[in-house]
Amino acid sequence: MTKSEIVEAIHDHVGFTKKRSSEVVSLVLDIIKEALERGEKVKISGFGNFEIRNKDPRKGRNPQTGEEITISERRVLTFKPSQVLKERLNGNG
Repeated sequence: MTKSEIVEAIHDHVGFTKKRSSEVVSLVLDIIKEALERGEKVKISGFGNFEIRNKDPRKGRNPQTGEEITISERRVLTFKPSQVLKERLNGNG
């Protein structure tokens, strides 16, 4: 599902104009992005948790040459679905 499909679904279900629906979707996504940039955990009840985790630098290998390289430290986004979402996806909800 794309952002434009989400906008269309909001337009169909809520009755907002497409422009207003687009503004709402963009605002929600911006709020989530800003919270994650600040290192906050984003919890959406019945859906799941988004969290930024820090990965330490580590040794790796170039698969083509076998040369050892250092993979730099970085921040990664993780998502853990809620139990409610897991149950719906498995046909139990």
